[in-house]
Formats: sequence, structure tokens, C-alpha cells
Amino acid sequence: MADGGAASAPGRPLEDGQRLFTVTEFYRMAEAGVFRPDERVELLDGVIYQMAPINPRHAEAVEELADALRVALAGRARVRAQNPVRLDDRNDPLPDVAVVVPREGGYWDRHPVPAEILLIAELADSTLRDDKRRKIPRYARAGIPEVWVIDLEQRVVTVYREPSAEGYLSKADVGRDGVLAPRAFPDASVLVSRFT
Repeated sequence: MADGGAASAPGRPLEDGQRLFTVTEFYRMAEAGVFRPDERVELLDGVIYQMAPINPRHAEAVEELADALRVALAGRARVRAQNPVRLDDRNDPLPDVAVVVPREGGYWDRHPVPAEILLIAELADSTLRDDKRRKIPRYARAGIPEVWVIDLEQRVVTVYREPSAEGYLSKADVGRDGVLAPRAFPDASVLVSRFT
């Protein structure tokens, strides 16, 4: 959707008095100090959402997964923890972990875009339902090839693959005793027990 468009987000009617924002506007607001420095917010379909506080268990699980992926993918991919990705002009989510292609000069000037994103992982306890409802469909529409949703309460990982406009066509659960490897790097395995 082009900047400045007034259309409603897909699948979501625009309510009276509601205004959708572009990624450019979202970052201008941040630069202008609209958000507190410690406030965690993300933009999904033009709507700004406050993110839940990070409890110690969630923080440690993110670090463990990111560390495991960094070791397994050393020299082949970048692993970003709790940094934004830009899906399109109205979606700038803040995934827990993103595996992206290395870029000459790094990502100093912009966040990774879908063509550069190989895997996204969302770790959830109290936010599981919202992550599945809000984020997973957007990742699929953007063509993100693989998403791992880690349910920290049940200690199970749901692996989504084969994105389409309607959602992911492939979904499989992997338990705590299992081993995962990104589809892009099938030899780079990580133990689920390490981060659950």
C-alpha cells in the first residue's frame, strides 16, 4: 500500500476516527519523541501496538535461541534479536529473532525486507494467541519462508512454512526433545530443549 493511502488494512475495517500509519510516519513519530525511550511498539497493518513487557524467562529463551542460531549459522547468515523488520509500507514488526542474509555494509541504513529474511522466530507465553492472530498471517502475506512460534508454556515449537496470501500451507509441531533446522540451512540444527 502506498504511503498516505486511506484504505483500511486487509481484513480489518477502519473504525470511525481511526487513522492508519505508514512505516515512514511511524519512525517520524519515534524521532519526534512520541514514544518513551523504553516503550516497545510495533506497526502492524498501519496500527501501532504496544508490546508486552519481557519477563526473565522470555528474555533468556530469546538469548538462548539467538546464541544457538549464531553458532549454527556462523558466517552464513545474520541473526538479529528483537530488532525490526520491514514487511511493507504499513508493517514494521519487532520479531524476537530474525535470521537474515548478510548484506555488504550491514543494515546500518534500513531494516531487512522480506527478500532478505530467511526465518523469523516468535517466542510467546502470554502473547501466544495475539502472535498467531496478528503476526503469522502478515509474515505469510509478506512471503517470509519460515516462521517458528515457540510456546514457552507448552514447550513446543510450531514450524510454519510455504507462505501464501491465505496463510502458511505447512504447519508442524516439534516437541522439547526435538531438533530444528532452518529450511535454508538444513545442516544447521539447534536443540529445542536449549530455548524452551
